[in-house]
Amino acid sequence: MLHAIDAFGFSLQGLRVAWRQETAFRLQCAALVPLVPLAFLIAHDAVELALLLGSCALVMMAEMFNSAIERLVDRIGTETHPLSGEAKDLGSAGVFITMMLLLAVWIPIAWQNLGPAP
Repeated sequence: MLHAIDAFGFSLQGLRVAWRQETAFRLQCAALVPLVPLAFLIAHDAVELALLLGSCALVMMAEMFNSAIERLVDRIGTETHPLSGEAKDLGSAGVFITMMLLLAVWIPIAWQNLGPAP
């Protein structure tokens, strides 16, 4: 039980660090302000709601992993190295893919539920 409490505390610490030090994380949080309520409005069932909210959560998770990769690379050394650049680029690409997934989920659901009537 103590391990679970410690893990929860470490998770909150990570969220605080991301909020304070990661501009991209704050911007993505700002995007969630309208998206989360909108998800509840446009979803017709629990599956659609889970897809809409889940795609938002995946973007946030990818951003956190990307930030972790960047910090680890910077911790190892400040000199330029091709592998360091590739690691950072791969992390960024992961965020990009999750953003494309978000669009691939949101656009068809929004189109189906809010689009022109047949």
